[in-house]
Amino acid sequence: MTNINPPAEAVDSAPPDTPAGTTGTGPVPRRAGSSGWRSLMPRWSPKLGIGLGLVVSLALFGVLGPLLVGDPATVRDIGMTPPSGEFWLGTTQTGQDVLAQLAHSTRGSLQIGLLVGILATVLSAVFGVIGGYVGGAVDEGFSLLSNVMLVIPGLPLVIVIAGFVPVEQRGWWTIAVVLAITGWAASARVLRAQTLSLRNRDYVAAAKVAGEKPWRIVSVEILPNLLPLMASQFVFAVILAILSEAGLSFLGLGASNSSTLGKMLFYAQNGFALQYEAWWWFGPPGLVIALFGCGLSLINFSIDEIINPKLRTAPAATRRTRRSGGDRGRAPRPAAAPGRDASGRDAVLTVENLNVVYQGEKPTHAVKDVSLTLGRGEILGLAGESGCGKTTLAYAINRLHRPPAEVTSGSVVFHDRDGKDIDLLALEKEELRAFRWSKLSMVFQGAMNALNPVISVGAQLEDVLTTHRPGMSARERRARCEEVLRLVGVDPRRLDSFPHELSGGMRQRVMIAMALLLDPQVMIMDEPTTALDVVVQRGILKEILRFRDELGFAVVFITHDLPLLLELSDRIAVMRDGEVVEYATAEEIHRRPRHPYTRTLLDSFPSLTGERGAFVRTGESSARERTDDTVKEAGTR
Repeated sequence: MTNINPPAEAVDSAPPDTPAGTTGTGPVPRRAGSSGWRSLMPRWSPKLGIGLGLVVSLALFGVLGPLLVGDPATVRDIGMTPPSGEFWLGTTQTGQDVLAQLAHSTRGSLQIGLLVGILATVLSAVFGVIGGYVGGAVDEGFSLLSNVMLVIPGLPLVIVIAGFVPVEQRGWWTIAVVLAITGWAASARVLRAQTLSLRNRDYVAAAKVAGEKPWRIVSVEILPNLLPLMASQFVFAVILAILSEAGLSFLGLGASNSSTLGKMLFYAQNGFALQYEAWWWFGPPGLVIALFGCGLSLINFSIDEIINPKLRTAPAATRRTRRSGGDRGRAPRPAAAPGRDASGRDAVLTVENLNVVYQGEKPTHAVKDVSLTLGRGEILGLAGESGCGKTTLAYAINRLHRPPAEVTSGSVVFHDRDGKDIDLLALEKEELRAFRWSKLSMVFQGAMNALNPVISVGAQLEDVLTTHRPGMSARERRARCEEVLRLVGVDPRRLDSFPHELSGGMRQRVMIAMALLLDPQVMIMDEPTTALDVVVQRGILKEILRFRDELGFAVVFITHDLPLLLELSDRIAVMRDGEVVEYATAEEIHRRPRHPYTRTLLDSFPSLTGERGAFVRTGESSARERTDDTVKEAGTR
């Protein structure tokens, strides 16, 4: 059996001279109080510098150039003049200054590209992100419209629409709207697919439990993870718009009252610039288009590094520090021995005859007539094999189950400290949002992956307080977050860290800290020690016991590890095929299990020193086996 109270010398604690507040993976890479915005900036790279240099230079040329050059429409009697000191890029067939035309045309093309990029990105976000998150009829309608737009050939549609717009009304903004309308659908499909994946992530479920509203979940939890895609789509839309406008202008369907690079190429073609080898007329606009596309592409290569903290290159000193530091963690304080007298506790949660069915062609009865009573301050263990209904039961209690799961009958009643009984199955949406996290919190299965990877730990903790304690000031929220991190043994300076900068054990502790933020009366912990090594498991379990004793909340602890529950729990419910086959105190489950399935579970855990079923307590046969042998001997006599 797992021993969560090892000898003191077995605890891997920090050396006495370790500076206060140093935990986890070694020294903290950022100083306390350092700006969170600095962590959002990427390391400088040549491709980012070259890309920014090209784009900024061309943008400045397009914005400031028209103010410095002459009138591009001025006609002179010196046509087809090569570049010279007076005309740096020569003149056209009618003597117009090519440099002046290039400056005004660059401005016009940039205007069209920027407007198309913004409109196409907004449209793809609305139809892709909102439709994917909301689902149902909204998603079906948005998807149908996107599919229709994808089926219609893009360039012919643009030509037809542009051709129907009267020439006198065909300004640069008209061309931009036409290009945006015909260019958003493919990006929307990509964003929808990513949103469908993100909305099922653990940190989105945690945000729902925290009571965040849908608009806040979309803007805070989902959109930051989609920014790399949206940024790439914006860059692609800008490049495609400039190229498409150049193609339309070359066909004579461009903006009639605006100068663009495409129109400049159109006039060069009609003026026989190629035949006269007047490269200075058609070469510069093509070069500007190519250089601008190259610059945006180089910036696009750096977008993931800017948005995704995992891809950022850490300074060499920080990398050495991280390699040298281990996942030592702070040695948790010993927990007081938990009380085992369940009869003296008031009930805080009552589940009666609860049934949950996954509807379908062949409905699956996942939870069958389950009845449980959780006492105030009690640790109730929920054990059983995979697929027996443990997590479904936890989700049903917290109203997190989604179709096709459906509670068909039964009741879940929360008994508040103030004496009020709350029927959880009858709560409306806003009532449920206010109830979750403040009275009943949940640590999800695989909780170390339930943190949003692109948002700092502090921001995610403060979200809970912002939602449920809107009256708290920023300083009070920060102080509360630091307090709960200290409770779970994590340095408060880690508030400025991103999840990937923490070890698995520290991320697990952060999730437990998040569940403690609002002092809930009940905490549901679904496999909170999954994939953690036994030393980290031991520390986290000791902390849970200490919190129970100090803070007085009740815990529903779900795990496959029945020997672990025997050490940790006051009472244990054993589930099989959706039913609770045995429900008794931990002592009774260990010494006198009644159901054959419970005995099979106990016998399936090998001992390190003795027979199977003895666990690691004494290295001898289990007390249950010795009791059974004694009964047999008495019967023989």
